[in-house]
Amino acid sequence: MASRPIPAAISMQDKRVLVTGAASGIGRATALVLAELGAELVLSDRSDLTDTVDEAQARGAICTVAQGDLTDDAFLNSLFTGERLHAVAHCAGILIGRPWQDDTAWHERFHRMMDVNVRVPLQIAHAATEHMAAHGGGHIVLVGSVAGKTGGTSLSTPPDYSASKGAVHALVKWMSRNAVGRGVMVNAVAPGPVQTAMTRNSNMGPTLPLRRMGHAEELAWPIAFLCSSAASYMSGAILDVNGGAFVG
Repeated sequence: MASRPIPAAISMQDKRVLVTGAASGIGRATALVLAELGAELVLSDRSDLTDTVDEAQARGAICTVAQGDLTDDAFLNSLFTGERLHAVAHCAGILIGRPWQDDTAWHERFHRMMDVNVRVPLQIAHAATEHMAAHGGGHIVLVGSVAGKTGGTSLSTPPDYSASKGAVHALVKWMSRNAVGRGVMVNAVAPGPVQTAMTRNSNMGPTLPLRRMGHAEELAWPIAFLCSSAASYMSGAILDVNGGAFVG
């Protein structure tokens, strides 16, 4: 049976996409899915990106590496000064697993969480909106969490993490209202528990409806969809991708 081309609506051929947090987890999986769909990739992370680049190139992608710290305003803004970006998948974020009550640096921890998980997405979405609006439009995808809707999937979910992801959901709605009229669609996914380096010590899989945690690739495909023309009439949406852990 002859292979069929990727449908035009979902194809990322001739489209340039920035993926943050691309060294591991959901970011890496998203980069590899976008590579399969034909995207040219700009990969960003604080960590080494060699493995992601090698695997994306093996799938036929052209890759540019932008290694740096997104909390550095100059670095973040530099990501939007080059060629046109058609989409941004902002997957970078942090989760501090130790109990917040026992954290002697609670105030510093809280401000760090809000800086990385709230301020950075706001600044990226704003910079991406300005860049894309000047180039005919585009798609922005942020990563929230089921914890931002429910307060957490277990009693061990840190309150600062839940609060930060709830703020991301609010940002999606605010940014959508300010960007959609300029041709820029802003959406998000809200994962349930996913097997990544951040959750490697979690044992909540048996308590979930599917009796397992999610895989990064199971978030990557919905994110890639939101980066594509197939999502041309979606803005302000937060897709629940949690294996039935939250329905509402």
